[in-house]
Amino acid sequence: MVNRENEYLCTVNSNYGTILVVDDNPAILTAVKISLGNAFQRVITLSAPEAVLTTLQQEHVDVILLDMNFSPGVNSGLDGLVWLSAVHRRHPDIPVVLVTAYADVKLAVRGLKNGAADFITKPWDNDELIRTLKDAIDKTKEVVSLHELEREHVKKVVDKCRGNMSKAAELLGITRQTLYRKYQP
Repeated sequence: MVNRENEYLCTVNSNYGTILVVDDNPAILTAVKISLGNAFQRVITLSAPEAVLTTLQQEHVDVILLDMNFSPGVNSGLDGLVWLSAVHRRHPDIPVVLVTAYADVKLAVRGLKNGAADFITKPWDNDELIRTLKDAIDKTKEVVSLHELEREHVKKVVDKCRGNMSKAAELLGITRQTLYRKYQP
């Protein structure tokens, strides 16, 4: 079992399940538990990112709030980017919202390009933090139309066949004419 430093169970029935918060500042972890306690069923906190992957193997987590700086005296955000990458390699379906006290547009863009769902700066507005976290979860639950799923699948098959439409149509079990119709937006 993971040795989590603190877990806060809220009795309020929420649609937003479990959040994992990773920050090396105990005051931040306490503030997060207080501010998110009514918005999430469970708030799990970790002060060391090394326990993130183990926790994710043992717990169902709906969203992660990940600090960007864990090395003393270093405020580059690289720690957060490394852990963001590690989480996405093993759990690409869990949205990660990055948080830092050192707001930097380049860092935010880099985090978003590396797969972060969003970026929040400390100190945060509680309502904005909750809205950002819930939006990150909601985006993972969006329903894609059957037409869009079918079109994406057709595109993958065409790509796999290196643009050979006849071969792609044969693999899909449809005519070329139907393939062209499904391939269009």
